[in-house]
Amino acid sequence: MLETSPATGVDARARAQREPKYWGLKRHLLDLLRALPPGSPIPTERSLAAEFDVSRTTVRQALAELTVEGRLLRVQGKGTFAAEPKVAQRLQLSSYTEDMKAQGRQPSSRLIEASEMAAEAELARLLGVRAGAKVLRLHRLRLADGEPMAIETTHLALGRFRGLRRYLAPGASLYQVLRERFGVEMGHAEETIETALASPEEAELLGADIGLPMLLLSRHSFDTEGNPVEWVRSVYRGDRYKFVATLNRPTD
Repeated sequence: MLETSPATGVDARARAQREPKYWGLKRHLLDLLRALPPGSPIPTERSLAAEFDVSRTTVRQALAELTVEGRLLRVQGKGTFAAEPKVAQRLQLSSYTEDMKAQGRQPSSRLIEASEMAAEAELARLLGVRAGAKVLRLHRLRLADGEPMAIETTHLALGRFRGLRRYLAPGASLYQVLRERFGVEMGHAEETIETALASPEEAELLGADIGLPMLLLSRHSFDTEGNPVEWVRSVYRGDRYKFVATLNRPTD
């Protein structure tokens, strides 16, 4: 309902006139979603267009934005549904397995590829090895309760972690294997977060649309003695994930 007080009525009506039609529909759907449990069906495009007197194109725009934001789940041939809440992961030096278990979800992994490669100059610097040294590259699909969540590509110095591949059973925590088999205790990491669009390969693996916004994480991890352990590039579904951090003011 528009504001009608003398002080604000004119401005409110002016804003409403400038507001794109899809935006008003989107706000209505957000109100609807707050009251619906996950998995509840959303009215069809046809019924929404009729109820709000807008075109099907306008309806599709509102639904598309809510889908990209992770608030709606569109299933081909079945309809549109209220999505599950996003997974809220705290930014800390923990493994994917530990993070999912802490949230009561069952983690699993599918090893897409494990290969050896010669480290180019930048990767060699990150891992503390000479250029051209052998590096183990683990390319894995990460799942939670069977749902694809992320694609993770980990690089480790092969000379330091020979035989690592045979200990990586499905669902095993890499950090646990490093601790128990190689005596490595993780100490700290530097992590950056960016946005990127899903490539065709990433979209297929994650069951997402090509071009869906993704969260791109790069992590450079060190052990408790300050030696580099891994460099990881992870691509998370932007519609299923959010990250949480605790911020403290720096001390003087």
